[in-house]
Amino acid sequence: MTTLTIRLDPKLERALDRIAKRTGRTKSEIAREALRRQVAVARFRELRRKTLPFAEAQGLVTDEDVFRALS
Repeated sequence: MTTLTIRLDPKLERALDRIAKRTGRTKSEIAREALRRQVAVARFRELRRKTLPFAEAQGLVTDEDVFRALS
């Protein structure tokens, strides 16, 4: 495991403290979860960006198009 040091503005620090106390988790646990989610969102967006041209070429533009194709 590695250590990451970040600077928080006072408002974010207070919000993080409140969440940690309310949930019984450490600030580090909350930060790790937030980073995991952000990484997952970034990966999803990159995958979508790469596959969108292929989907559009197949006429899959909306969610409804995808649902119809899979049904």
